[in-house]
Amino acid sequence: MGIPAVIEEPVNLPPAAGRPILEPEELAVIYREHSRQIYYLCLRLLSDPTQAEDATHDVFLKAFRKLDQFRGDSGLRTWLYRITINHCQNLQQTWHNRHMVNNVDDVIWDTTPALADTPLRVLETKELGERIQRTLNALPEEYRLLLLLVADDKLSYEEVGALTDQTADAVRGKLHRARKVFAIHFEKFA
Repeated sequence: MGIPAVIEEPVNLPPAAGRPILEPEELAVIYREHSRQIYYLCLRLLSDPTQAEDATHDVFLKAFRKLDQFRGDSGLRTWLYRITINHCQNLQQTWHNRHMVNNVDDVIWDTTPALADTPLRVLETKELGERIQRTLNALPEEYRLLLLLVADDKLSYEEVGALTDQTADAVRGKLHRARKVFAIHFEKFA
């Protein structure tokens, strides 16, 4: 997919009413800054690299088309995550997605190893990634979503709560239960 590295300086947009139309270069900065996180969230939610790549592009197309509706009540990243979650949930609910057999599981964790990685280390990493994905897939959707959002250390409980329409305290409690269920399932897949 060729996702560029994350830019250190975040893009701050003024509220919708006073926001001028953004130039292509400014849109490119938003894409470069957020595309990696959006792609990995899509990958974890959809478990298919090709679908995740397509979904990432769809999310940014939707966001750029609706940028004039961004009110600035939350951060730009939070708004993009909300679009991503909604888009991935819509994809999962389509008839085609529910009734197709997908054989991409074998390639999800195939990555180019670093030069210092030994074949054993590459195999261990691949097996760990597959085990984590199987564990995530075994969780209820709400627990999986909460764990994925919190795995991005930059999202606070308040931001996760805003994305999932719950209070920060509810997020804390559900995350505690989600982590326990994850640990139980993770051991089962050992």
